[in-house]
Amino acid sequence: MSCPMDQQSLEKLKQFLSFFKEFMESFGGTVPEPTMTSENKEKKTQEDPKADDNESEPESELELDMSGCIEADKLSDDQKMGNSTKEVTEEEADKADEKRREAMSEFSAGNYDKAIALFTEAIEINPNSALLFAKRGQTYLKLNKPNACIKDCTRALELNPDSATSYKFRGRSYRLLGEFELAAKDLRQACNIDFDEQTDEWLKEVTPNAKKIEEHLLKKERKRKDKEEKERLERVRKAKEAHAKAASDHSEPDSADSPSAPGGMPSMGDFYKLLQDPEIMNALKDPEIAAAFQDISKNPSNMFKYQSNPKIQDLLGKLSGKFSGSDMNFSGFPGGFPFGFGGGKPAQTGDDNLD
Repeated sequence: MSCPMDQQSLEKLKQFLSFFKEFMESFGGTVPEPTMTSENKEKKTQEDPKADDNESEPESELELDMSGCIEADKLSDDQKMGNSTKEVTEEEADKADEKRREAMSEFSAGNYDKAIALFTEAIEINPNSALLFAKRGQTYLKLNKPNACIKDCTRALELNPDSATSYKFRGRSYRLLGEFELAAKDLRQACNIDFDEQTDEWLKEVTPNAKKIEEHLLKKERKRKDKEEKERLERVRKAKEAHAKAASDHSEPDSADSPSAPGGMPSMGDFYKLLQDPEIMNALKDPEIAAAFQDISKNPSNMFKYQSNPKIQDLLGKLSGKFSGSDMNFSGFPGGFPFGFGGGKPAQTGDDNLD
C-alpha cells in the first residue's frame, strides 16, 4: 500500500509531530512510547551498545544465610483437598473428628505417613474444617515437605483467617524454602494472634535475612524512583528548550522564502500559538488522541488509518477551522492542513487511490 503524499510533505508532517510531542510533555502529559519489540531492542542496542546495559544495570549482590534451607518438594495428587462445596452433616462432622483423633495418635507415635492418610480421610468427609488442614500441614512439615504444608495451611486460612497454627507452620515452611520475608510475615502474624515461644524463636531466626531483603527492595525502589525523576527532569529540560525555540521562531516574521518556513510551511512558533488554544489543549488531553498522534509520528502514512475515527476527525476539523481563520501560512502543506483531513483532499502523487 502506498501513501498519496510526497517525501517533502512527509518530512513536514514529521516536524510538526515532533513539536507536538514536546509540547504535550511540557505540560506534564505523556505521549505513549511504541512497544519495544525484540527487533527494535536489538536495533537500539546496535545503535547504542550501552543502552541495554543501562536498562539492566546489575543490582548489588544480596548475601543471605541459607543454612537450614532444604530442597523444595513437588506437590502430589495424593494431597486431596476434598469438595469445598460439600454440605457436611452433623454425623459426618463427628466421623471426621474421630478420624482426626486416630491421625493424632499416629502423629504422636511418629507414624507420619499413616497420620497423613487418616487426616486425608477426615478431610474428604469434612472439607470445611480448618483444623484438619492445619494438622495435616503440620504432618507434612515433619516429613520435610514444605510446599505441601503451605498448600494445606493456605487452605486452612481461607476457612479460618485467625488460625495461628496455620500461620505458624506455613511461616516455618517458607523459612525452609528460603522465603525469609514471607516467613517473617507469617510468623509475626502467628505471634500476634496467639503467642508461643517456638513461634517467637522461629521468627527471631528469620528476622536478619528478612531485614536484609526488605532493605534491598527499598534501595531498589529508591533507585527506580531516582531514575524516573532524572528522566522526567530531562524531558522538562528539552521541553523548555523547545518552548524557547518556538517563542523565538514566533517572534520572527515568516515568509515562504525564509529558512524557518521552507516551502511556505508555518514555523514552530505558529504551531506553538495554535496548540495553546484552550479548545485544542482540552482535546489533546484525550489518551486515545494522544496515542493516535504517537502512532502517526512513528509513520506519518498511518494517519490515513484514522480517517473514520470520529475523535481524530473532530480534532483535525478544529485544527483546520482555526488554520483557515488565522493569518498563518499553511500553503506548504499538501491540501492545506492537516493534509487533506477536515475537509480537504490529500495531495496526489500520480495515484488517485491507495494501492
